[in-house]
Amino acid sequence: MPMSSSFKARLFPHLPDIAEHFGTPFHIYDETGIRETAASLKQAFASSPGFREYFAVKALPNPHILTILRDCGFGFDCSSMPELALSRGVGARGQDIMFTSNNTTPEEFTIATAEGGCILNLDDISHLQHLSTVPNLISFRYNPGARRTGNAIIGKPEEAKFGVDHDHILSAYRAAQAMGVSRFGLHTMLVSNERDYRYMGQTAEMLLELAAWLSQALNITFEFINIGGGLGIPYKPQDAPLNIVSLGRDIGERFAAFAGTHGAAPKLYMESGRYVTGPHGALVARVINRKETYRTYIGVDASMSALMRPGMYGAYHHIEVLGKESSPLETVDVTGALCENNDKFAIQRDLPRTDTGDLLIVQDTGAHGHAMGFNYNGRLRPQELLLGMDGRVSRIRRAETLADYLATLHFEADGMVVGN
Repeated sequence: MPMSSSFKARLFPHLPDIAEHFGTPFHIYDETGIRETAASLKQAFASSPGFREYFAVKALPNPHILTILRDCGFGFDCSSMPELALSRGVGARGQDIMFTSNNTTPEEFTIATAEGGCILNLDDISHLQHLSTVPNLISFRYNPGARRTGNAIIGKPEEAKFGVDHDHILSAYRAAQAMGVSRFGLHTMLVSNERDYRYMGQTAEMLLELAAWLSQALNITFEFINIGGGLGIPYKPQDAPLNIVSLGRDIGERFAAFAGTHGAAPKLYMESGRYVTGPHGALVARVINRKETYRTYIGVDASMSALMRPGMYGAYHHIEVLGKESSPLETVDVTGALCENNDKFAIQRDLPRTDTGDLLIVQDTGAHGHAMGFNYNGRLRPQELLLGMDGRVSRIRRAETLADYLATLHFEADGMVVGN
């Protein structure tokens, strides 16, 4: 859906001055919107004792954003050493961090369990042999097999590289128990950008049932279940938003029923990224070319290197042309400069007539936007800005430079002779 009216009101009147001061292109994030969404998420799940959101750092790995979310009481879901470093850099320690990784090296596990540790959420039973020390709290990521996943981004569970299948989940916890692990959690992640709250409620029910079975079979207690992320946002104007209040009520009732049957319920954890920051970011680019061939092409000064979701997934991002909301429409492709034909932010989109110099606002880029950037063609990722609650706009990441791109070509020479 179009960005919120309040975000527009805070941003649009000042956007020409912001673009003039900082230059284009840039991603800009709205602190007010992020904090409001964080508060509404916590409120929605207030009936689930012990609820905690572990923000998926992969969605927006910027320490300024992580500091805001840390202030909101969130933990962090990490899957790499840089994400761990970012989270620890803003003060997260121990159970503030959920480390969920895939194809993890023993060295990475050693780092993850150092500096105050983390909650280890293991992707496979074989990962136990890579642990140099026995953590006191372990979770496994569960893959239930055939189950609807909502869209093609995450794929079918039975084809996914993630998680422990049903036939081995009991053995995984038994093996951890035999190592001396005494505290346990349970996790799954089955969906991406899901806007049907009933699906997420069913996921919680599935994990509660699994936890009850494992508890009885192994005489263990689960401290938490983590229903993963995947809460969706309405990218298209006609999309209905996720009913977060109904989701919170649904899951709260399921946990209450579980507690009534079993005497207690585990804590509820979640690891949303897109839902928390996605709607509160925009990519601002300037029109630099119009090209009339078989189609009309609007060329902007950003490329797929700044936002790859449309080219990679065919994802829709709503676009507005600043100051031309009431202008006549034309059908265009909005393109970048990469030598790839999928370097397009929109294909055959009806937009107001644009001219060189116009500012385009590509919306809902606050998650998996800048974070998924890359350097093909030597194109460089843009700067990131933050619109603070006090109205101040600050640069929170500078744009990449040619020197950054060439930096890895400067190194101490090394080599070896092989063969005869």
